[in-house]
Parts: sequence; C-alpha cells; structure tokens
Amino acid sequence: MKLRSCRQGDALYLFLEGEIDEHSVSGVRAQCDRLIDANAGAKCAVFNLAGVKFMDSTGIGFLIGRFKKLQKYGMGMYLENPNAGADRVLTLSGVYTLIPKLQG
Repeated sequence: MKLRSCRQGDALYLFLEGEIDEHSVSGVRAQCDRLIDANAGAKCAVFNLAGVKFMDSTGIGFLIGRFKKLQKYGMGMYLENPNAGADRVLTLSGVYTLIPKLQG
C-alpha cells in the first residue's frame, strides 16, 4: 500500500493506494502517524480512499486507530471517494457513524 499526503490550509489530505490488509498496513500506519504528528496544527485529516482496491477488517482497525490519534490532537477526520467495495465494508461496520464520509 502507498501513501501520499499534502496540506491545504487547515486540512491534511492523505491519499491511500493499494490494498489495506494485515500484510500492508504496518508501514503505512507508522508513516501516517508521523504525518499526523507533524501536522498537529491542522483542523482535520481527510483520508482519500479512491486508490484503495481492497480493504478488510484490518482497514477498519487502521482507520479507527487514526481516528483515535487525531482525536488526541483535537482534529476531525473524514473519508472521501471510497470505491463500492470499501464503501460497503465501511457502511456495514458502522465506521461512518464515527468518521463521516464527504459527499461530492
């Protein structure tokens, strides 16, 4: 899995690409946490999931973990552009009740 990021104003954008599963998530988790720490002054983080091809329960755990980390900094978290498969997993798991999906 690959991670790109950019900061636009008060928002940190994180672009995930590839598969979010137990084999790929550890390196991206650490990279993501470093980016959150380095951008602690941002108001929110937006996780763009357009490039995610597959996500299982490990992906849910990854997102919930980042949500908790962002809460410690008082930052909001949003998800955008999940594909149909990821959207279904996120909907059925109830993730959207914690982490809103941006429409548009």
